[in-house]
Amino acid sequence: MSYNAVHAFYAGDARPLAVILGTNEIASAVAVALQRAQYSVVLSHDPFPPVIRRGMSFHDALFGDQTMVEGIRGERAESMIEIARALAKPDHVAVTPLKLTDVITMRRPDILIDARMQKHRVTPDYRGIVRLTIGIGPNFTTSVNCDIAVETHPARVGTVIREGQTEAADGKARNLGNAGKERFVYSQRTGLWHTPVDIGMRVFKGFVLGHLDGVPVHAAIDGFLRGIARDATPIPAGVKIVEIDPRGRRAKWTGVDERGCAIANAVLDAIEMQAARPRALETAGAPSFH
Repeated sequence: MSYNAVHAFYAGDARPLAVILGTNEIASAVAVALQRAQYSVVLSHDPFPPVIRRGMSFHDALFGDQTMVEGIRGERAESMIEIARALAKPDHVAVTPLKLTDVITMRRPDILIDARMQKHRVTPDYRGIVRLTIGIGPNFTTSVNCDIAVETHPARVGTVIREGQTEAADGKARNLGNAGKERFVYSQRTGLWHTPVDIGMRVFKGFVLGHLDGVPVHAAIDGFLRGIARDATPIPAGVKIVEIDPRGRRAKWTGVDERGCAIANAVLDAIEMQAARPRALETAGAPSFH
């Protein structure tokens, strides 16, 4: 990577910078859409909640694994120099353990997207730090802790909210095949998670998937592992650690699914709306990036 490319990144002369909080599948779907829309994209990891749909996300890049989502590669970056180097490569996003406060010390992002999906936690207000803040999922209210919000509730997924708040989490899981909430396994305690299995494996009801704090965790239904927390992950109580896809040959555990695509396209729409607002123009909506 040339000195000029590094200088351009720090000086803000390169592509506009979008920082996404979270490394889960929703954050990753948004990252793919923004990268294709010619943004430099940085995903900043947050440990809560643990990421389980790892085949659909850039999360495992944090551990040095090769990660690819819809043709876009995620690369771990532990410093701003490494971030600049990763973003100079074609079809790359940077995945970092650095927090937002570390990233903005070297370059102020143009767009900040909170995609951590923290359903029951207070969401901080990052307005004023960047030109545009977008909140995804529960606990977002425009003019309170974001400029624009994107709905993730199954009945309104992908709705752009310019005034008002997103739906609160209701504890109901959307159906996937013939299974709803029963396709998930939730942590019954706090502890260190150990598992020898990985995404895409065929499992059957009762199969031991791993151990949490030394206690065995069993598959609740038959199917393919769509999501499972990474081995050696510290797990809090009451969060999802496993998801099983019961759809047989139609099971999907990689790439961007329909829900992720709808949310990612809504983010593009929100950006277009904000850009058009000073000119009082209506946006026609962003095309699907699939």
